[in-house]
Amino acid sequence: MKNYNEWSQMAAALSLKTQAYIDGGYCAAADGATLDTINPATEQVIASVASCSDADVELAVVAARRSFASGSWSHRAPADRKRVLLRFADLIEQHSEELALLDTLDMGKPIADSLGFDLPSTVETFRWSAESIDKLYGEIAPTGDKALALIQREPIGVVAAIVPWNYPLMMASWKLAPALAAGNSVILKPSEKSPLSALRLAELATVAGVPDGVFNVLPGYGHTVGKALALHPDVDVIAFTGSTAVAGQLMQYAGQSNMKRVWLEAGGKSPSIIFADCKDLEAAAATSASAIFSNQGEVCIATSRLYVEESIREPFMKLLLQEAAKFVPGDPLDPATNMGPLVDRQQLDRVRAYVASGVEEGASLLMGGETASTPGNGYYLPPTIFDQTHETMKIVREEIFGPVLAVDSFSSWQEAIDKANNSDFGLGASVWTSSLNKAHRSSRALEAGMVWVNGWAGGDSSTPFGGVKQSGNGRDKSLHALEKFSELKMTWIALDGLD
Repeated sequence: MKNYNEWSQMAAALSLKTQAYIDGGYCAAADGATLDTINPATEQVIASVASCSDADVELAVVAARRSFASGSWSHRAPADRKRVLLRFADLIEQHSEELALLDTLDMGKPIADSLGFDLPSTVETFRWSAESIDKLYGEIAPTGDKALALIQREPIGVVAAIVPWNYPLMMASWKLAPALAAGNSVILKPSEKSPLSALRLAELATVAGVPDGVFNVLPGYGHTVGKALALHPDVDVIAFTGSTAVAGQLMQYAGQSNMKRVWLEAGGKSPSIIFADCKDLEAAAATSASAIFSNQGEVCIATSRLYVEESIREPFMKLLLQEAAKFVPGDPLDPATNMGPLVDRQQLDRVRAYVASGVEEGASLLMGGETASTPGNGYYLPPTIFDQTHETMKIVREEIFGPVLAVDSFSSWQEAIDKANNSDFGLGASVWTSSLNKAHRSSRALEAGMVWVNGWAGGDSSTPFGGVKQSGNGRDKSLHALEKFSELKMTWIALDGLD
């Protein structure tokens, strides 16, 4: 990996794509509006990017609908689509340093994480989705001998993907790869806080052979571009990752327009339960720290609620504090940095307000809480741990999306499960135990779309990602993602009427 100076030199030499990408080419916003994207490590403007509006949405939807109707992609043989998407994956891999650097500059993610995790995951998602295209078969229903019933999947049409800023490229790939693989045309709306990698990605798609109009990128704000896409009658699917509040708005917009399908991966407040029979407390403590402090806590599946069995509370907390101290906010261009700044001033102020509420409501602040920098030097906050928390506190009930951990204890299995399930969210959950019985009982009892036993965030492209309750519906990754972007069609053939 490059050293700090090499990454800095590369950043200074970058040629940034700052315009919208519609119908195979870059263009300014129709009204000429722009928005500034800020480097959260320096608080300096990186670039002024096109800020799209309703007029740009209309242009993109028309291009996407035309490309879909033409069949240039939607009717292409699955094996041909696979070859194009595999070339696309290869191009992403070849430009991985550039794309990783764009995400690090845009949202503060440590470069070691961008290059070592986000980009490999992005490439894997495209390759896995591409390889699945020509391996999906239709069905023949078990009818009587006088009829033949065929069941097949077809592309739906125009997909609008609205993605967040915490994993800009990786989260985009979770929507783009299966949507394109299924034969749809796609409009991507990246977060206004991290649009740069998506704009570069669009150009690589065209180089790979994706036809014009099949992949479009509209930078801009959610209340303009996102809302217009959700209300547009020619958009067939909205695929969204972001907050629960915005997810609810998108469902309303779909009902007000054309009843488009809405697939949501929304907020999380994931619990982690450390049982006394956990065989490796050191690993549990290290993983618990990583699960809330990596990516600055800006992780939807972060286990921000930690429940420790009372009999091991003291030794575990000692280990946890030691592991948390290893996360030190630093320059994200330094490969040794494992914790960067929060994405912007608004997010820093939001997290600080939650820290203040934890203190006001009586939680014990064991670590952190204060800002780690002065104005003008980045939006840094160190690892923050509260003990003696309870279920009515805001820091326990609400998604903070920052490096803040709330710790509580329990004395029985049922108490642990009850506390873990006492949440509006149900994205992920982690269980640490050496008992196979307890592992299975807990995973069944926990109200979550994903449960990790003796670990956190495990999974790959073959496994679905998503939650229950107010954490959303639908799933990213796996064959279940392809289901979201295809339509079932049944054809009933009466055999008696055929020659």
